Amino acid sequence: MAESPRRVSDVMTRTVVAVGREASFREVVEIMGRWKVSAVPVLEGEGRVIGVVSEADLLPKEEFRDDMLERPGMARQRFAELVKAWAVTAEELMSSPAVTVHADATVAEAARTMAIRRVKRLPVIDGEAKLCGIVSRADLLKVFLRSDEELQGEVRGVLLADPLHAFGELRMSVSDGVVTLSGQVRDAGLIPVVVRLVRGVEGVVDVAARIGVGAPS
Repeated sequence: MAESPRRVSDVMTRTVVAVGREASFREVVEIMGRWKVSAVPVLEGEGRVIGVVSEADLLPKEEFRDDMLERPGMARQRFAELVKAWAVTAEELMSSPAVTVHADATVAEAARTMAIRRVKRLPVIDGEAKLCGIVSRADLLKVFLRSDEELQGEVRGVLLADPLHAFGELRMSVSDGVVTLSGQVRDAGLIPVVVRLVRGVEGVVDVAARIGVGAPS
C-alpha cells in the first residue's frame, strides 16, 4: 500500500528560537544573529504565536534612518514602513496575525500556504495552537531527497492498489527521482490517470510515460 502523505511534523525543525512581545529591537537582532535565523515567532502566554518578526520588519530602522517624519500625502504602505522604523519592541515590529500551519497539515498544504501568503517559513502549531516547530522552504524540499529505492517501493504500491488491474502490465524504473513507466494499459484514457497517480507520490521529480495500449498478455 502507498504511504500516507508526508506531514509538516515529518520535516519541520522542532527546536525553535522565539521571543516575547516585550523583547527589544536589539534583543531580536542579537537572537537572530546568534542563531543564524532570518525570522523569529513572537509568543505570549504558554506559547501561543501572535506574530513573526523577520529581517524585512527590521530593515526599515536602517532604511529610514534619516526620514523619520511623516510627509503629507504619504502612501499607506510607506507610512507602514515608517511605523516599523519607529518600533522598539517585538510587538511593534512583528507582522500580525501570524501565518501558521498545523503540524498535521500535509507538506503540499504548507507549500501552498507559503506560496499564497508569500512567506519563506511558517511557525508550526499543535492542536492547542501552541508553537511546536517551524517549517521553511528548505524543509519542504526534503521530500525530494528520498532514495530511488524508497520511491520505487511506494510507486509499486500505488500501481498494485489498482483493484481491477485496469492498468494492465506496467514496468517501472526510478533514477534521480524520475520514474519511467513502460508496458501497456487496456485503454488510452488510463495513461494520464497512471501518470497523475505516480506524480502524486511525494519525492517524484518527474514521470516519463512510455506506455502503449493493448490487452495484457
